[in-house]
Amino acid sequence: MHVIVKHEIRDPDAFFSIGPPPSGVEGRQMLPSRDRTAAVCLFEAGSIDAVRAYLEPLTRDASDNTYFEVDAEHALGLPAAG
Repeated sequence: MHVIVKHEIRDPDAFFSIGPPPSGVEGRQMLPSRDRTAAVCLFEAGSIDAVRAYLEPLTRDASDNTYFEVDAEHALGLPAAG
């Protein structure tokens, strides 16, 4: 499953220092805005809840997140994670 997360960033320094995802959540791909106030990330995971469980504790003070579950066809427009 592919999960796209839209971030509205309040604290860029904290947000951009987040480490790699845990086992079971693959392929974090960042597409930040030029002014670092927003970003879109692409993940592959077993569920949207797995991505939410990874991100929410890390970004609670740094960004507001909106999660979208998409199929592989809709994720093709984003660069491959890696």
